[in-house]
Amino acid sequence: MTDTTTSTNPAASSDSAAERPAVSVMVATRDRPELLRKTLAAIAAQDYAGQVEAVVIFDRSEPDESLASDDVRRPVTVISNVRRPGLQGARNSGIEASTNPLVGFCDDDDVWRTDKLSRQVDALDADPDVDMVTCGLEIVFEERRLRRVSETERITRADLLRSRAIDATHPSSFLFRRTMLAEVGLIDEDVPGGYGEDYDWILRVSNHSDIVTVAEPMVDILWHESSFYAERWQMRIDGLEYLLAQHPDFASEPIGLARIKGQIAFAEAAMGNRRRAWSAIRETLRLDRTEKRAYLAAAMTTGLVSADTIVRAVQRRGRSI
Repeated sequence: MTDTTTSTNPAASSDSAAERPAVSVMVATRDRPELLRKTLAAIAAQDYAGQVEAVVIFDRSEPDESLASDDVRRPVTVISNVRRPGLQGARNSGIEASTNPLVGFCDDDDVWRTDKLSRQVDALDADPDVDMVTCGLEIVFEERRLRRVSETERITRADLLRSRAIDATHPSSFLFRRTMLAEVGLIDEDVPGGYGEDYDWILRVSNHSDIVTVAEPMVDILWHESSFYAERWQMRIDGLEYLLAQHPDFASEPIGLARIKGQIAFAEAAMGNRRRAWSAIRETLRLDRTEKRAYLAAAMTTGLVSADTIVRAVQRRGRSI
């Protein structure tokens, strides 16, 4: 993994810092003190000339006030989640507690590359009609490093309906103008269990404008057992059905709708709900006969393979169901 914990900020004049918009980075956290400190060190080590504030939001855990700092260029603000418990409420609490014109997200187990913010702000400056920028990433899982980079530098709503596009839409890559929130709104705290809340939100962003991306890895994403929803299949189903209800235009994109239906079929099969699984499999294949999740669900339903085996195999490739 790129070592950012010992990096130092390059000297920047007060004039150059004043010319760059200040950034507030939402870091929601719960019971990950060592990983959190690595995340904060990487944020502080950004070569970006402007101010970068880390807003650490403790969710259902006691705030660690020792993390707070009043450093002018790299302040750290520590608060508690004052909204609904969970990731959505925590991020929203941080957004409401901060005021800087640019807002970013970073999970408490991820690490930014040193030039992430400077590259992303340059991308926003180059396209004033766009209010959000993302970037590529590298997934770190079981000693493997898997590069995930978008094939395009501009993402439309049609792109997002067709594909989740995780190569460029991981929350730790998000940077956006605060003014956008007046139209897009905060993260939806009603998403069941928080499953797919980031996808729902970026779909709402895509109704507002296209999204640009820096097509290079700018974030190291640490995958580990606590990162996954692998044993929470009903939550997956509830979250996916909620997503479809919130975005009915999935019906205009059969490939994208088949992907969602295939995920539901997989989850039903993982829970042993054979009748519902077969119903979802048939519905998926009517939309797209090439959707692999339907065939994986069928294999599980007939007892050929277990959900755990498939999930682990997919994760080793830096993918998810």
